[in-house]
Amino acid sequence: MYLMRIGPAGAEKPAVRAGDGYVDVSDVVSDFDAAFFESGGVERLRGIVAGRPVTPIDGRRIGAPITRPHQILCIGLNYSDHAAESGMEVPAEPIVFNKSPNTLVGPYDEVRVPRGSVKTDWEVELGIVIGSRCRYLPDEAAALDAIAGYVVVNDVSEREFQLERGGQWVKGKSAETFNPCGPYLVTPDEIPDVGALDMWLDVNGTRRQKGSTATMLFGPAFVVHYLSQFMVLEPGDLINTGTPPGVGMGFNPPIYLRPGDVMELGISHLGTQRQPVVAAP
Repeated sequence: MYLMRIGPAGAEKPAVRAGDGYVDVSDVVSDFDAAFFESGGVERLRGIVAGRPVTPIDGRRIGAPITRPHQILCIGLNYSDHAAESGMEVPAEPIVFNKSPNTLVGPYDEVRVPRGSVKTDWEVELGIVIGSRCRYLPDEAAALDAIAGYVVVNDVSEREFQLERGGQWVKGKSAETFNPCGPYLVTPDEIPDVGALDMWLDVNGTRRQKGSTATMLFGPAFVVHYLSQFMVLEPGDLINTGTPPGVGMGFNPPIYLRPGDVMELGISHLGTQRQPVVAAP
């Protein structure tokens, strides 16, 4: 299934994609939140959607496919070629950091360049949505069972804040609008091989990132199992799993986002995003 949330920011309704339209399921579930995932909501919907009327999207806003999660966790330098362009060593274990949950926005919403920023950057990433509470998972098989689905995310980053302001990555990751997500949460059964998904990102029509999840150092099952040894993952939590090469910081000279730019990005089987870049008011 392809879970969506349709409507104005803060008033989205849960839906399931059906062809070029969607099926409203807001009379069955209140939202795609922790309670939904924890109660087996995904499986419950499977028997409900068939036969319901399909509504055209017709320009309606598509929000992030999940509500604000308890936490957004991120894996740094999870592609060896991205580590090289960043001038950093390939990590022996996952580098883990977080970004504020209120960075979550829809896949076509504006991205705001923070006040005073001159180094706002892009990062197309595979996102994992957790489907059940994870605490000291015994193995990677259990981790796979705990994954509700996958999403496209843009892990927008301010490099000066991240790397030059005390070495605190969270400061470069947590500005408002810095985590566009969606358009869908795609359940694992819809994806032939999560380890072989093409990824791309364009800025103003120019291809900047091109990669594949096949070059990830630590795959989704490993990441979920690994994180569960250090912290409790709650249903609906989001994990950003790292980006392939082609970020603005990696160019010589570097290229960064400015108001008026447009980012377009996507991952095979998971959909596409488009974000206009504006100045933070």
